[in-house]
Amino acid sequence: MEFTLSQIGAASQPSDCVMVAVYEKQQLSPAAQQLDNASGGYLSQILQQVEIEGKVGQSLMLHHVPNLSTKRVLLLGCGDQAQALSERQYQQVVYKAFSTLRDSNAQSAVSFLNEVNVTKRGGYWKVRFALEAVQQARYQFEAFKTKKSEQRLALNNIAFAVSADDVAKAEQAIAHARAIANGVKAAKDVANCPPNVCNPAYLADCAKQLADESARLNTTIIDELQMAELKMNAYLAVSRGSHNPAFMSVMEYKNHPNPQTKPIVLVGKGLTFDAGGISLKPAAEMDEMKYDMGGAAAVYGVMKAVAELKLPLNIVAILAGCENLPDGNAYRPGDILTTMNGLTVEVLNTDAEGRLVLCDALTYVERFEPEVVIDVATLTGACVVALGQHNSGLVTSDDQVAEELEHAAQQSLDKAWRLPLSEEYQEQLKSNFADLANIGGRWGGASTAAAFLSNFTKKYPWAHLDIAGTAWKSGAEKGATGRPVALLVQYLLNKAK
Repeated sequence: MEFTLSQIGAASQPSDCVMVAVYEKQQLSPAAQQLDNASGGYLSQILQQVEIEGKVGQSLMLHHVPNLSTKRVLLLGCGDQAQALSERQYQQVVYKAFSTLRDSNAQSAVSFLNEVNVTKRGGYWKVRFALEAVQQARYQFEAFKTKKSEQRLALNNIAFAVSADDVAKAEQAIAHARAIANGVKAAKDVANCPPNVCNPAYLADCAKQLADESARLNTTIIDELQMAELKMNAYLAVSRGSHNPAFMSVMEYKNHPNPQTKPIVLVGKGLTFDAGGISLKPAAEMDEMKYDMGGAAAVYGVMKAVAELKLPLNIVAILAGCENLPDGNAYRPGDILTTMNGLTVEVLNTDAEGRLVLCDALTYVERFEPEVVIDVATLTGACVVALGQHNSGLVTSDDQVAEELEHAAQQSLDKAWRLPLSEEYQEQLKSNFADLANIGGRWGGASTAAAFLSNFTKKYPWAHLDIAGTAWKSGAEKGATGRPVALLVQYLLNKAK
């Protein structure tokens, strides 16, 4: 689908459909008023005759409106004209517009929704959020279906009506939104792929293919033999129960004007399937454990967006691919592992495996002398209990990094909430037999997991994003969300400024 800009007035638009806002009490937006004037009051007459009250979520498609060039006018309810829409309400209006267009035969449409007042958001954000919402609504994953869904959508172009003064920002919004939407789609596609296809080798192939597509990217694959030489014993212990070997993909993106600039490092947990190992998970909904590589999928999606945007940054991205399965060779509760940085860990639960993979990956990235390291992981059910499926958990002891990530989350609407990380959580990780235990008991699980990881991040600023609640949805809407691609790309856009 193409996204473009238009400076033609509403009444003169030759597009198949013109989308305009109407408010409660039959109030018309400026563009809707233009259409009403040109049509001899046709819109006002219709609003008096039909049951559309202008509430958020309502819509009415009009055909063959007199004296207009367009074939259709789509009226979209935007609530009380005196009150700004929230960002979520604005997205709901866009979703409604797209779903209505999807059921029509319109091939092109022009949106005048930039006229709508959205809380604390200007024209750039209204264009960007609209484009991202449309691409979100369009997404389908049917790669493994023999019978595809009927493709009814004729729409191939959406234009955003903007003034001459807003063209530059709107063009930037389209470029940013398109790259983010492509990154989100890439993350979803990888995460939705079944675990008999998407194993650690598949993740590595995705990383290599992305490097083949961009001259600024170089990918190196670390196999189990190399991991053994590096003494990544915790990572390898998790992999022992699987016939599919572990692979760690190291993607280096270099585009900063100063090649010596320290890189930003992203580390994604890539458990392509997690049965829990010997500490076997319950059977119910275990199929969703293919999403335990949501962190790696998100990092992959971020790098796809970064390559498209050609951001002037140096970035290293790690996809820590692995499987956690029960087997005669699987690691056990009670085992003591020596990690890459020399700390020993007593395994109390083999289903707390993500932190064992990540601790070695976080030690490995020391060699890059990073400016900052952000790990992304579907790490704890405790984070889902604490924050639900709306906010990713953010844990860091660095207030500046926290502020930058929280700001990016607020900007992008990819929400995150900071959780505590204090010395008390380290007390819960004490072991009688090793330097650390791999779990900290029942309480505060999201923070104790982050506290565990913090022992391996002493040489650089670090933040942890726990996306266990936000990486996918269950039930009728089952599927990957592509989060937190938007958050991280926004963070990198801010860094590039």
